[in-house]
Amino acid sequence: MKTKIEEIIEIPEGIQVEIEKNILQIKKENLEVNMKIHGNFITRKEGNKIILINEKATKKQKKEIKTNSAKIKNIIRGLQEKYIYKLQICHVHFPVSVSIKDNELIIKNFLGEKKERRAKILDGVNVKIEKDIIIVESHDKEKAGQVAANIEAATKIRNRDRRIFQDGIFIIEKCKGARR
Repeated sequence: MKTKIEEIIEIPEGIQVEIEKNILQIKKENLEVNMKIHGNFITRKEGNKIILINEKATKKQKKEIKTNSAKIKNIIRGLQEKYIYKLQICHVHFPVSVSIKDNELIIKNFLGEKKERRAKILDGVNVKIEKDIIIVESHDKEKAGQVAANIEAATKIRNRDRRIFQDGIFIIEKCKGARR
């Protein structure tokens, strides 16, 4: 059954929003996050509100509106306070060394391997290394989560018993900051 679906998002003070075709541009001071809007619905700005609306929405279109609404809310929260992920470097026998070069995290001597492993760092994401803790920060929740996943995936162990080979870099704290 097709029904009218309308999602209203409040824009806090100090945040500017511009909508051009299907690109949403959200700014706060010198920070800017762009988001491509996917779906079959109308997006408009009225005063300090963003309105996502579809007059005759199906279940699929309702999901699209709710997903885009959640992404917009995450971006607004992220501009007010950064999203932070923490990862821990774990090793049993071979000491692992980690460094940052260009837009990559380089992992050396993992399981005694001569070849270094690399994890891509996306634009707009800051990565800090403090002893055996890696801190990933960004105003964009999706980018911060993707970089944390890239780092964790770079040290995934294959074809060995995980109960014995417990080395790796693991997420220990997810998305601290920007709470509801």
